[in-house]
Amino acid sequence: MLLVTLAQLLMKWAIAQIPLLSFASLTPALLNEYELPLLVVSGGTFGYALSMLCWFFALRNLSLSCAYPLLSLSYGLVYLAAVMLPWFNESSNVLKSFGVLLILFGVWLISSNAIAKASKQGKG
Repeated sequence: MLLVTLAQLLMKWAIAQIPLLSFASLTPALLNEYELPLLVVSGGTFGYALSMLCWFFALRNLSLSCAYPLLSLSYGLVYLAAVMLPWFNESSNVLKSFGVLLILFGVWLISSNAIAKASKQGKG
């Protein structure tokens, strides 16, 4: 979840730094000019790949009803980071914040229900 969040933030920042390019306009000088953002995009892509490996291990060890809602936590983390970190210039309002709180509340409801069922099965 944290890797996905970090990957999304890295890619958002990097893509905002790079103008829309066509493959025909790619020159060595242009690649040098946007070297850092291109490296950050690569880091974000690597973060996604690494998070997929973590997801495979989570699926192996957790029930899907427990693991899947945890991915939704990244929505809340990305929203908070985008609002709090100055280089994203994202605005916050009551409606957006309420929507994120609803997502987090839903994750809590699903997770607490899945944990309760798992503990009942383990005791029986």
